[in-house]
Amino acid sequence: MIGKEVLSQLKEEINDFEYERYLKQLQFVEEESKPNLAVFSAPNILIARWINTKYSSRIAYLYEQQSGTATKVKIILSSARKKTITYNTQAKIKKEGLIDPSATFDTFITGDSNRIPYNAALKIAQQQGAFNPLLIHGGTGLGKTHLLNAIANFVGRHKSVNFITSGEFMDEFVKAIRNKTMDKFKERFRSSDYLLIDDVQLLGKGEQVQNEFFQTFNELHSNKKQIVLTSDVHPKYLNNLDQRLKSRFVSGMICDICPPELDTKIAILKQRCEIDRIHINDDILYYIATNVNDDIRVISGLLIRINFAASIVQQEEITLELVKGQLQEYFNKEDKEITLGHIVEIVSANLNVKPSEITSKSRNKAIVNARRIVIYIARSLTPNSMPELAKFFNMKDHSSVSKSFKTIEKEIKANKEFKAKIEELKVKVKQKTNQNTL
Repeated sequence: MIGKEVLSQLKEEINDFEYERYLKQLQFVEEESKPNLAVFSAPNILIARWINTKYSSRIAYLYEQQSGTATKVKIILSSARKKTITYNTQAKIKKEGLIDPSATFDTFITGDSNRIPYNAALKIAQQQGAFNPLLIHGGTGLGKTHLLNAIANFVGRHKSVNFITSGEFMDEFVKAIRNKTMDKFKERFRSSDYLLIDDVQLLGKGEQVQNEFFQTFNELHSNKKQIVLTSDVHPKYLNNLDQRLKSRFVSGMICDICPPELDTKIAILKQRCEIDRIHINDDILYYIATNVNDDIRVISGLLIRINFAASIVQQEEITLELVKGQLQEYFNKEDKEITLGHIVEIVSANLNVKPSEITSKSRNKAIVNARRIVIYIARSLTPNSMPELAKFFNMKDHSSVSKSFKTIEKEIKANKEFKAKIEELKVKVKQKTNQNTL
């Protein structure tokens, strides 16, 4: 059975922790798989999301090598195969990912940092067109995608919904042009009651795709259909987008979602503990909340690692000592903040280029590669936004930063040795930053 062979092969490529915690729990669903679609099931949304984000491309590649057929990978929940959101068939868009049935308004922890975008999202779910468009902007891992999922879960039973990233919109557009199916493409997007676009800042520079998005936006808006967008920056900083698009984006409701304050972060930790059945006392939760960064995905990952570490040493009670010992590299105190300077210094020393060359505009192949690696590590380990990185490297706009990040990300997925090198550089950056232990 190809699906099982693929999982066995992937087991040899990843570390024991990731296999035991995630991949081991993945099951191949033969009855739902097709020649060009490999379906796997996961026991919960956390594992499904993690595998989909990190390994779906690799699984698809290995499956294709075994079957000889281009294959897409779909991760479903083993306990909720038949509880997916129902869309109008003609309005449905294939989403490269998973609409999270657990990401609802009820499971979204609110605080001063996110109350306005939460209430705005709930309002347009209850009353279509209350704000149109609604654009939510903010950093990575703060809950923007959760709110899009919450809207889809709320209205999906009685409204047609398109929930897609801007990158997927571009892919669908290019495919439609290539296959001469633009009429079907337009029908898919322009007939939906709700259009939810994640990461609109990544919409390409191409005049054709921006014009198509503009026309789609106008038709939906004029027909009183709801449009919801997320971005990592305010629309005025979306330098790769046409001015008329930015003008449309600011014509409705704009909300920023901020890093969670301490009380909200602790509430999020408690919720994750309850979902994953992890028992940690309040003092340790407070310690974690005051030492880790604000990315909610990182917080979830921390708890998984803590719980796994406790199970490995057969320790029933999770102690502060255990937490410190296992999670030190995640801690982010002000006096130990990873800076772009640290990253440039480490990368330049290890790749035999000068720091000044990395921050220059040189197009030398080795220097460009080093610059891309710095950008990738910076996006992974620091809170710097793409516009901030573009400014640091004197780039025209942050689309160049996004392209550099994706280039390294693609190479990591395809090359195990390169992946190991990047991980080694990350460790060296953290070691330089955290010379004093907690």
